[in-house]
Amino acid sequence: MILEILALPVLIRNHLSQGSPTQALLVYTQIRRQGIYSWGVLPLILKACAALSSINHGKSVHAECVKAGVHCDVLVGTSLVDMYAKCGDVSESRKVFDYMPQRNVVSWNAMIGGYWRNGDAASALVLFEEMSVRTYVTWAEMITGFARTGDTVSARRFFDQVPLELKNVITWTVMVDGYCSNGQMEMARQVFEAMPRRNHFVWSSMISGYCKLGDVEEARIVFDRIPVRNLVNWNSMISGYAQNGFCGEALKAFENMQAQGFEPDEFTVVSVLSACAQSGLLDVGKDIHNMLSHKRIKLNQIVLNALVDMYAKCGDLINARLVFDEMAERNSACWNAMISSMAIHGQCKEALELFSRMEDSNEKPDEITFLSVLSACAHGGLVDEGMELFSKMQKKYGLEAGIKHYGCLVDLLGRAGRLREAYALVKSMPMKPNDMVWGAVLGACRIYMDMEMTEQVAKDISTQNSDNQSGDNSHYVLLSNIYAASDRWEKAERTRMDLVNVGFQKTPAHSAFMPCGA
Repeated sequence: MILEILALPVLIRNHLSQGSPTQALLVYTQIRRQGIYSWGVLPLILKACAALSSINHGKSVHAECVKAGVHCDVLVGTSLVDMYAKCGDVSESRKVFDYMPQRNVVSWNAMIGGYWRNGDAASALVLFEEMSVRTYVTWAEMITGFARTGDTVSARRFFDQVPLELKNVITWTVMVDGYCSNGQMEMARQVFEAMPRRNHFVWSSMISGYCKLGDVEEARIVFDRIPVRNLVNWNSMISGYAQNGFCGEALKAFENMQAQGFEPDEFTVVSVLSACAQSGLLDVGKDIHNMLSHKRIKLNQIVLNALVDMYAKCGDLINARLVFDEMAERNSACWNAMISSMAIHGQCKEALELFSRMEDSNEKPDEITFLSVLSACAHGGLVDEGMELFSKMQKKYGLEAGIKHYGCLVDLLGRAGRLREAYALVKSMPMKPNDMVWGAVLGACRIYMDMEMTEQVAKDISTQNSDNQSGDNSHYVLLSNIYAASDRWEKAERTRMDLVNVGFQKTPAHSAFMPCGA
C-alpha cells in the first residue's frame, strides 16, 4: 500500500501531462474506494477538475481538503482558486482567495487570470494594482487578458510598462500572439522583428495569424525562416494549409515533416484528414487511419470526429458509420458530420433518423445540424418534415434561422411545386434574400415553367439590384434560360444584355498556391 501511495502522484501527473484528466480522476476515485488516502495529490486532482470544467467534482475535492485540514495550505488554496475560476464560478474563486491565510504571487496570478477568463477586466485591474510583488507571469496575464477582449491598445500599454528585468521571451510572445489573435499582423510583425530572442510558440503564432487572414504565402515565408523547427511549427503550417484549402501543400508538408524525423501527433492527423476530406483523397485518408495504430496516436474525440468527417466527405458512409458507432462520446461536430454526409448522399430518411437519435442524446442540435436536416428534407422532398423542423429549430431550441436555413426551406417548397408558399416565405424573411434564395425560387420556376412567378421574381431582383449592386448576378443566367425555354427569345436576349451591362462577377483566381477543388 505504501508503494501505491508513493506511485499515485506520478501516475496522476502522467495522465495530466498526456491530456487525460478524466483518467486522472478515475485513478483517484479507484484509489479512494480502496481506502487509500494521499492528500498530496489533491492539487493535481483539482487541476484535472479545472481541465474538465467539472465543478461538481471540484466541490467534492474541496470538501475533502476541508475535512483533511489542508485547505489552508497555499498550494491547495491556489489550486482551488484556479479550479473555481476555470469552472466559471469566479465568485467562489474569490471567496477562497479572500479566506486564504497565506497567499503567494501564484495565488494572485491565478485570481487575476480567473477574472480575465470570466470577462471581469475591472476586477483584474484592481487586483493587479493591489499586488506588492509582480512576476513576468502577472504582466503576461494582463497583456493576454486585454488582447483576448480585443483591446490591443491597452495590452500594448501594459507590455511597454513591463520592467526591463521582467521583459522576457514570454512577455514578448504574448504581445505578438495578442496581435495575431486579433488579426493585426503588421503590429505583430513589428514586435516579432524586435524580439531579442524567439521561442517556438511565437513562430507558430505568426504562422497561424497569417493563415487566419488567408495569407498562406506570408505564413510560408515565416515558416521557412525558423532556424530549428519543432512539431508545433509543422502542425501550424500544415493546419494553415488545410484551413485555406491548400490540400496538396498540406499533404506535401506532412511528408516533409516525417522525412525530417518528426512523428505526427493527434493535431497533425486532424489537419491531414481535413485535407483528405476536402480533396476527396479516400485512399490517403485510409492510410492515415491505418497509421494511427502503428504510431500509437491517441484516438481522442477530435481525431475520431476528423475520421468521420473524412470518410463522410469522401463518400465512404460505411466506414464513417463504423467509426461513428464505435465512439463512446459524440459532440455536435461529429453528429453534424454524419447527418450532413447522409443528406448529401441522398440518404434523407437515415439523416432524419440520426437527427432523432441526436435529440435523444445529451447533445443539443445547433444551427449547422438544422441546416443539414433541412437540406436532407429538400433533397428528399419531405415538405411536412422540413416545415416541422424549421419550426422546432426556433420554438424548441431557441435557435435563430439564418439566410441559409431560409434558403433550404425555399428550395424545399420550390422543389415540391409550392411556388406561391416559397415566394411568400422569401417576402416574409427578416433579412434581404441573397442570390442563393432567388436562385432556389427561379430554379423551381424553371422546373414548373411558371412564367407569372418568374416575372414577379424578375421585378423583385431588379428592384433589389437597383438598391444594392452586390451579388454574383447568376440569377440573370437562370432568367434568360427560363425565357428561352418558353420561346420568349426577345426577353431572353434582353436579360443576357442586362447581364453584360452589369458585368458578370467571377471568383478571383489564386496566385501563390492553388487550393484543392479550385
